Amino acid sequence: MGNRLSKIYTRTGDDGSTGLGDGSRVPKDSLRVEAYGTVDELNSTIGMVLACEDVSDTVRETLVQVQHELFDLGGELCIPGMAMIDDADITRLEQALDGFNDPLPPLKDFILPGGGMAASCCHLARTVCRRAERGVIALGRVEEIRPQAQRYLNRLSDLLFVLCRVLARASGHGEVLWQHERRRKPQT
Repeated sequence: MGNRLSKIYTRTGDDGSTGLGDGSRVPKDSLRVEAYGTVDELNSTIGMVLACEDVSDTVRETLVQVQHELFDLGGELCIPGMAMIDDADITRLEQALDGFNDPLPPLKDFILPGGGMAASCCHLARTVCRRAERGVIALGRVEEIRPQAQRYLNRLSDLLFVLCRVLARASGHGEVLWQHERRRKPQT
């Protein structure tokens, strides 16, 4: 493990740059920093889901594992050329996704964010995950990025969607279904 921070502020970023894991410096608004920063934000939103009391042990174990993998993914994005997420991580997400999705009834309607606090927090995590995926795609257009990073986030957003359904049902609130007929009709 590298050096530990004994002092939180360094003043080295006061010029608008930040250090990557390989020691190089880049602007704080670079695509790379945006990508790993959004992965960090995603990890924080998953922490919000885990802070909810009505999360089952199975969902909790899955999301804690995801948090560790997201930390690895952030490290991979912070250190150009580093490989930390592999195909086995993606397979594990797919297996979890299948396990949580199989008992659910087929989806016939669009779902709105809601369904209790844990499900709502999970919806937030899902949308941040999609933004992180877009950030990795944008970075991949200008720099070499391993395809596992993008695939991991794509699969994770699917898992988070299914977990939204699981959490909404488990809370007793149920899923909030979009009702097309509630759209406002134009007045004539």
